[in-house]
Amino acid sequence: MKKRTELGLRLVFFYSLLLNSGAAFMWPLVTMYIDDYLHKSLLVSGVSLLFISGFTIIGNYIGGYLFDHWSAYKAALIGITVSTAAILALIFFHGWPTFAILMVVLGFGDGINLTLLNSYATNVKSKDTRTVFNILYVGLNIGVVIGTAMVGYLLKYGVAIVFMTAAVFYILLWLLTFAYFNIDFSDYDYSIPKEEIKEEKEGIIKSNVRLIYPICIMVFTVYLSYTLWESVMSVHMVKMGIPFEAYSMLWTVNGLMIVFGQPILNYVSKRLKIHLNHQVFLGVFIFAISFYFLVYAKTFPVFLAIMIFLTFGEMLGLPDVPAWIDQLSTKSEKGKYQGMFNALMSAGRAISPLFAGLFVEGFGYNPLFIFVTVLMLVALFAVMIISRKTE
Repeated sequence: MKKRTELGLRLVFFYSLLLNSGAAFMWPLVTMYIDDYLHKSLLVSGVSLLFISGFTIIGNYIGGYLFDHWSAYKAALIGITVSTAAILALIFFHGWPTFAILMVVLGFGDGINLTLLNSYATNVKSKDTRTVFNILYVGLNIGVVIGTAMVGYLLKYGVAIVFMTAAVFYILLWLLTFAYFNIDFSDYDYSIPKEEIKEEKEGIIKSNVRLIYPICIMVFTVYLSYTLWESVMSVHMVKMGIPFEAYSMLWTVNGLMIVFGQPILNYVSKRLKIHLNHQVFLGVFIFAISFYFLVYAKTFPVFLAIMIFLTFGEMLGLPDVPAWIDQLSTKSEKGKYQGMFNALMSAGRAISPLFAGLFVEGFGYNPLFIFVTVLMLVALFAVMIISRKTE
């Protein structure tokens, strides 16, 4: 097949949309399906989620390594083939322990896919990287809204129907990858001969790369905290007498704000010429302190106000983190550091439910909210200090 010379913005948007739509069918289903349909304990579902996330992290790393050192196109086909094969198998084999094993395989394939999506996105020529990752974030959230909305409706017709519908998204993604993602990266000049790099410039590059590590640690704390909204917050709100439907509405508000607000926010920040790192700092700060206000939340309107505040911080800061990492990366290691970003994000999500459960049992909800607020702020301030030293 003839290689394309450029990857368009619409292609990475549709890749993000299809991948996240398909994945959003599966993640909300795991705990409920293992508990209610397979009649296993919450401990079993928790361990299963830990293994799924662990193999997603491995996939993140492998996807980045293959992008840098092998063939991005072949790696993309391998990743989506693994995911598609797993989801097709789940249509017919969804008993125990086959379900958990196939979900681990799916997590591994999706880990490769997510890192390769970010790595491909760094090479869109038609738009600046910041715009590209903002569009990816919109695609992610539209996908999550589509997937989570459809799984709730389709589950009453049987779990096989859910897997069949999810498989449609993965098959479309496979076809999209096969047809359009064979990109010729020869014009991107990934090789930087060492003899051509002056000692001073090499020092600057190394200094910039060192900043990526604390950024990724900050990302870990952010997603460790963010996942609390998916794990313990529903239980916390229901115990306060707030119906589960109201909790679900919070995510609808979150998704709609991002889908409609993210492009506007991106346009305004470009017009005002806000530095990318400063926008990340402000966004993460707003995101972090929103968790402190949960200490005082007792009614649904207060939870709604906090979710709106959190989502504004999320829109302001989180989509630009991979774009910032791309700016700091050396050309030959873009896949490696996008893989690191995705791996730390996946690790935060993986550890969060177990961490939250143990913390709540030992100390309660309010100490948990205060702890994660402090954790994120410490990580943020560390990044700010190190960032100033590299300027």
